[in-house]
Amino acid sequence: MAAFSASDVKALREKTGAGMMDAKKALEEAGGDIEAAVDALRAKGLATAQKKSSRTAAEGLVGVSVADTKGVAVEVNSETDFVAKNDKFQDFVRETTNVALTLDNDDVEALKSASYPGGGTVADKLTDNVATIGENQQVRRMKSVSVSNGVVVPYIHNAQAPNLGKIGVLVALESDADKATLEGLGKQLAMHIAAAFPQALTADGLDADVIERERKIAAEKAAESGKPENVQEKMVEGAVKKYAKENALMSQVFVMDNKTPIADVVAKAGKDAGSEIVLKDYVRFQLGEGIEKKEEDFAAEVAAAAGN
Repeated sequence: MAAFSASDVKALREKTGAGMMDAKKALEEAGGDIEAAVDALRAKGLATAQKKSSRTAAEGLVGVSVADTKGVAVEVNSETDFVAKNDKFQDFVRETTNVALTLDNDDVEALKSASYPGGGTVADKLTDNVATIGENQQVRRMKSVSVSNGVVVPYIHNAQAPNLGKIGVLVALESDADKATLEGLGKQLAMHIAAAFPQALTADGLDADVIERERKIAAEKAAESGKPENVQEKMVEGAVKKYAKENALMSQVFVMDNKTPIADVVAKAGKDAGSEIVLKDYVRFQLGEGIEKKEEDFAAEVAAAAGN
């Protein structure tokens, strides 16, 4: 009996763009492990790197809020997009994000325990919302950034309401430069971040496990080339460096001109402003990022209900 289902084959094809038979064979060889099958297909050149931004499933909203030199992003999930459009839910996300801005850490449990405007705690209001709206909701995560001197610029891609949407970005710029100049630069960088999905500010900040995974995939590809070992080593190192360059914000190519590294964009802006500008940090929250939503098999559900 296969260790995977037709829906697994479909999911693998959606993740990789691989053909039906290639996806099925990869799953067979991986014992049904989808992630291992992804790696195998990539090693064989039958799949591109999985785009983490492409198929996120959970519903809800991301909220952003900024005050002075601090900003915070908060993700609150709901079961359906219908609830995400509900005024009561939107008010909750907005108020909860504002509460998060007053905290001195990024602890979601601390946020839930914090006082909610009008009485009770954030958790109390969440429980009330679940009861009145009739759908499960969760405060999933939060992250704040700040500068000692400069600006934190918020950005919502395709906003559903002011400061609420499915992709929220914060850009922290440290500088003595004119605030209007920094705001303009921050908005452009935020739009880049929303589109380019950097995984870290610099290459040093990339997840070591992810880099190791890329190294193994590159090594398998190099081995299949049949080239001398010293050439294979250079191929692997080149592939890893390319991955790091494409996924670290400071080395990514600016989407506005498709040629200038972000580090150079920031440096030029500082030179033009007559004051050094440092891109200190950023946040990019995409709704449902990393969550796999269960796909319901309606026919099986009906059969089960009928006792078959």
